[in-house]
Amino acid sequence: MTEQEGFVSLAEATHEVEVAITRLALLHLSFSKILVEEFGDEKGKELVIKSILEYGKRVGARTKRGLPELPKYGVYREYKDERVYDCVLAKIFHEYGEEDIGCLYCYVDPAKTMAADPHHKLIHRDCAACGDDYCTIELTPTTKKERADFKSMGTAWANVDQRLAQGSKLKNVIKSKKT
Repeated sequence: MTEQEGFVSLAEATHEVEVAITRLALLHLSFSKILVEEFGDEKGKELVIKSILEYGKRVGARTKRGLPELPKYGVYREYKDERVYDCVLAKIFHEYGEEDIGCLYCYVDPAKTMAADPHHKLIHRDCAACGDDYCTIELTPTTKKERADFKSMGTAWANVDQRLAQGSKLKNVIKSKKT
């Protein structure tokens, strides 16, 4: 706190949001890791995506009611030229070497958008959590199939965002080295 009781600096407030976002990232990694360990890679990730879909529906419903979607500060460092740099979540996923399950969190973007408006989705062209240098996101129309998969929480909904469906670049590099 500063000298004036009840006020904090922007830097301090940003830091506190970063702490909360770090905890969110750790919670996501922990739940995801246990699901994958308990149910195997395919079923575990399917359950993680379904959970994020449900989470995104809740976020989208709140946003639709006019409530804030994200904190204004502390989630990422910079937004410039349609790119998001230094995402705190991605940083934590990288720090723990768990990009493969960490990047599944980003399904919240198409889920929350489709919850607010099923005819549109927010997708990633680049995704820092998947190993790209930054995130770029784009609002695009949904297909009838995507809307049906979203409504039924079908496993095919995971293809709604092709960048996320591709997964971690690190995983893909490891796969290509093994073959």
